[in-house]
Amino acid sequence: MRKYLLPKEGQFYKANLHMHTTVSDGVLTPHEVKKLYQNEGYSIVAFSDHEVMVPHNYLTDDKFLAMTATEISINQYWGWDFEFQKTYHFNLLSGDPDKDYYRAFNKKNMWLSNSFAYISENQEKHSFVKEYQIDNINEVIKISNEENLLVTYNHPVWSLQDYSDYINLKGLWGVEWFNNGCVQGGFIDSIKPMDDLLRVGENVFPIACDDAHYQATCFGGFVMVKAEKLKYDDVFSALKEGDFYSSTKPLIEELFIENGVITIKCSPVTRIMLTTERRYTQDVIGTNITEAKFDLNNYIRRSTKNECKNPYVRLTLIDEDGNEAYTRAYHLYELR
Repeated sequence: MRKYLLPKEGQFYKANLHMHTTVSDGVLTPHEVKKLYQNEGYSIVAFSDHEVMVPHNYLTDDKFLAMTATEISINQYWGWDFEFQKTYHFNLLSGDPDKDYYRAFNKKNMWLSNSFAYISENQEKHSFVKEYQIDNINEVIKISNEENLLVTYNHPVWSLQDYSDYINLKGLWGVEWFNNGCVQGGFIDSIKPMDDLLRVGENVFPIACDDAHYQATCFGGFVMVKAEKLKYDDVFSALKEGDFYSSTKPLIEELFIENGVITIKCSPVTRIMLTTERRYTQDVIGTNITEAKFDLNNYIRRSTKNECKNPYVRLTLIDEDGNEAYTRAYHLYELR
């Protein structure tokens, strides 16, 4: 029986889930962002300005969806020279397009003077004390999840963070493996933090985004969401369930498993890798590869027999120019 790992029904929509405008420290207005991204074939942008959650529903129409979000920061030392310190940055993506507040807000942590004008009356009611220590950080994630906010761990390399900073995070939805703004600044992330968190049982998804503050940092990383319609609830539900992949160029057309064999169909690439939580991989290398098959029957059999901890598989695509795409991790119960 064939089981689709990316849904068979619906349509792919191209999305940038990390974007800054004149609401915070970006130079583009929300209207300018919509025009630029639509011209490049995007259907979705999450407006994630710093520290304030501002709906932009007036931009949404039949061909474009503005998603409500914010990027929050938790610095190692408040008020100290930021150049030298570690920081956690999280994107909070709202399931409610009209949401204009979040519980982990504190006006004392606002660092852009122009953003104060966008603090709503609902937001004024909240004053959460944020500290750079793991219990406090996990409380931020927990209360955000309770508000139906998808929490992404942003650009750990730019944030000067390492394994010790992220391995105990609980309840994340996504991890950025590609952030175009940071890449252009010399801070290059990787898929490793996602794999590390998957191996300890956190079901996190791979995110590629722009984190654009101006036009030169647009159109680098994106996600392709498979949803029934370009409607807020449909797209948010698809994101929440992991019905998407992330990429810097390669495109996936189909992904399914049948009789223990995964089949992937895609735009032309030179390599497709299947990676697992352990030292078991499969690899297809060639020229203009548009389809590959991976027999997982032995992997499934051994994982079940040995009661392996947190078994999963995921796929990486690489084209001739080194551009990459990643599927999310698919767990043993999804493969049987």
